[in-house]
Amino acid sequence: MNIRISSPDTPTSNSPPGRTTVTILTAIAVLAVLYFARDVLVPIALAIVLSLALAPVVRWLRRAGFGHTSSVISAVTVVMCVLGAVAIVIVSQLGRAASSLPQYEKTIELKVQGLEQLTHGRITVLTGEAERELRLLSNAPAAPTEQISPGDARASQPAAGLTQSAPDAVPIPVQVLPPPRTAWGVIQTVAASVWVPLETAGIVLVVLLFVLLEHEALRDRLIKVVGSADLRLTTLALNDAGVRLSRFFATQFLINSAVGALIGLGLAAIGIPHALVWGALTFVLRFIPYVGIWIAALLATLLAAAIVPGWTLAALTLAMFVILDLIAGQVVEPHLYGHTTGLSPLSVVIAAIFWSWLWGPIGLVISTPLTVCLVVAGRYTPALSLLNVLLGDAPALTMPQRFYQRALSGDSQEVISSARLYLRRSTLASYCDLVLVPALQLAGLDFDAGLISEDQASKIRRTVMNLIVSLDTGPVKRRRRHMKPSLLEETNIGRALRNEREARDGRWQGPLSVPPGTVVLSVALASTNDELAAELLVRILRAHGIDARSVLSTDLDKPAPPGASPASVSTCFLVSTNFEDSRPTFAHTVAAIRNRFSESVLVTLFFPAVLPPTRADDSFKADDNSPNVAAVIDREAHSYVESLQISLEIRTLKQIITSSTNAGLPRK
Repeated sequence: MNIRISSPDTPTSNSPPGRTTVTILTAIAVLAVLYFARDVLVPIALAIVLSLALAPVVRWLRRAGFGHTSSVISAVTVVMCVLGAVAIVIVSQLGRAASSLPQYEKTIELKVQGLEQLTHGRITVLTGEAERELRLLSNAPAAPTEQISPGDARASQPAAGLTQSAPDAVPIPVQVLPPPRTAWGVIQTVAASVWVPLETAGIVLVVLLFVLLEHEALRDRLIKVVGSADLRLTTLALNDAGVRLSRFFATQFLINSAVGALIGLGLAAIGIPHALVWGALTFVLRFIPYVGIWIAALLATLLAAAIVPGWTLAALTLAMFVILDLIAGQVVEPHLYGHTTGLSPLSVVIAAIFWSWLWGPIGLVISTPLTVCLVVAGRYTPALSLLNVLLGDAPALTMPQRFYQRALSGDSQEVISSARLYLRRSTLASYCDLVLVPALQLAGLDFDAGLISEDQASKIRRTVMNLIVSLDTGPVKRRRRHMKPSLLEETNIGRALRNEREARDGRWQGPLSVPPGTVVLSVALASTNDELAAELLVRILRAHGIDARSVLSTDLDKPAPPGASPASVSTCFLVSTNFEDSRPTFAHTVAAIRNRFSESVLVTLFFPAVLPPTRADDSFKADDNSPNVAAVIDREAHSYVESLQISLEIRTLKQIITSSTNAGLPRK
């Protein structure tokens, strides 16, 4: 289970005691500046984001022959004209829709009455019934009231503190009318309502123009301030951010255009008037994440409910918005945005909540571009690497680390599912080289350090055994839902897996009477780790149609089984996970193989360590008193992929030799 390797002592670096406090205070100060200076920062941030979106257009115009200034002005003008045209279309269509609302007044009134009966009317009935039941349950007698006879003197006396007034003394309320509004007052009111949006738009436009005009100079200044010590890394970060944002804006524009066009065509097909305005409104509002499209859906559904007496048209309208948004948001956008932004889906949602809380609606609109910039900064800046881990779409753990963590938890099903997903695009040999063996090496490090308990070791063994058995794709595979408890409790995983395979395929792991040069032997040199590695090699080779069988080095000293021919073995693999442990038995095993299988090809499979050796010399080289490895073997392999390739080459070569011999050609 544990694969021991030689590793240097890794010093641990502890952060200074006050570093965490300084980091927290810095983060609080940055958040405070972003919040209290939002009136200044929001237009600037919006202009910078728009400049990144327009930068590809400016570059294209410059390549077409325009000057730098003319390219910037042309790009900004085109964008303003497009936005203005869309605004004019939406406003005009909304005006036409508003003018046609009076003809739907009767339908709207009936719908409102129906909704009131369904909601408020039923609630009123239920409330009345509840009050009646409570009154009956209480059975409280009514409070006695004192009767005053007409002749009683108290009837003619007014209550204390009250005075009778004559009817002509009743005050008449006087309504005070406001003074008539002048034209200048109307102008002031309108100007006060539109001044803030116009001011923000003006600041954005001015900053956008200057950012595009001074793009190169601003980039140089940013490099000087942020990363003049490493120009290469800073340039990579800026280029990465620019490419990601450009692709994001282009992808967002295309998706929103497609959704708006489909909404417009669909609403026109089912008979919604002014379908063009709803398509254009959907296109514009969909730039507001999560809430924009539902504003358009609500308005379109209300119109559909107003124009016909029934609810069918409104239901169709709402269903169209829901289906298209689900397809775009759950199928198309995750696939495309995952390749363009590098953000995880959860980080996109969290970013939208955070920036909308910090900067309001504009923060919601530009939340994704701002978060992309933070993730890029985290990728290239060590101090901000936490942002890349928390917000980026790259896995936080490597595949071997994830395997090891799941194995420690005993989650065999998740390990098997992940392995099957990996095997859809690669081979079992590659999975063992890149995932399984490194994970077992990590487990070996912790096992040697005494960090793994016996319960955790048992979970790792069970996970590995269940994984290997479930991935067995040999030609004689049978359906197995559960392994025997005795096999699961074995401490020697390799031997338990071999016993499981022998119980299925026979004592000799297959027939003994086979054609010459068709069997590959996987020989475990010394340790229990070698037995597991040898068994894995057998299963990998069998998955590719090679008759592979595993034996121990001590099995070579036993008599050959009756009926077995030494000529049937074409290749012998000597498998070792740590050559230093296998050195005492290496020479004897090589001699035994040469004596019994003289015509076989001898290949060593020695796995490299997960960490580099501490010494400069080669750890696989034998000392002066031992035979040199390279002098007594035919081929070398250091991975399962190399071993599989060597086996396939030797099998092809043997087939060619056999065909030539059968045809009467001289054997070379």
